[in-house]
Amino acid sequence: MGLSPAHKTLMQHQKLDPERASGLVIEERIIHAVLSGRIAPGERFGEKEVGEIFGVSRTLVREAMIRLSSRGLVDVSPRRGWFVIEPTVAEAREIIEARRAVETGLIMDHALVSPEAIARLRAHHEAQQGAIAGQDLARRSYLLGHFHVHMANVLGNSVLADILENLTARTVLISALYQSEEDAQHSCNDHGELISAMERGDREEAIRITQDHLVHLEKALRNRARSNRHTGLSGALAES
Repeated sequence: MGLSPAHKTLMQHQKLDPERASGLVIEERIIHAVLSGRIAPGERFGEKEVGEIFGVSRTLVREAMIRLSSRGLVDVSPRRGWFVIEPTVAEAREIIEARRAVETGLIMDHALVSPEAIARLRAHHEAQQGAIAGQDLARRSYLLGHFHVHMANVLGNSVLADILENLTARTVLISALYQSEEDAQHSCNDHGELISAMERGDREEAIRITQDHLVHLEKALRNRARSNRHTGLSGALAES
């Protein structure tokens, strides 16, 4: 599995700017916790508590939360402080439509995909299958969502990878967390078929699979299990 854009940035800055690196660790860990379903919509982040978890100042926590807010994942309230967004039904539709536009456009721009790129996508797909077979719910949720980010990275578009990371994380929140076993396997199968279509250079089929995948996602949003949530913020943000 390739590193996310935020993680790559972290590695670039880790030696030069320890404080900046610490802030990026917080940001990356929260995104990972959202994608893996460890954090539920509405989860509150106390600056003091998060600072103690990561061993950093409240200033660094606040800066990380501001960046996450700009990415549409958290919000702030005078009474509640920082908390994970709880998208409305209307927002859910808009986010899925945005994903449809971005992912379809990404495929249309790449008629030919290199064997190396296909191999990296296959490796990610195998990891998804392994997580499903091993009933690793957190890893399963993360990999199934991260596949779309990984695809953008593999195809060489880091800007779209950033956009898809935000949209995918928000999709997980919209879904009220966690796919059923059947939904998860359906998503994994879609990813395998999409890779095969891209390998053949069949853009029309790849686009059809992408469209159908998001239609199924819309239908599945109402029927997600909640068994993987953590009761404490410390556990949710623990390094995987």
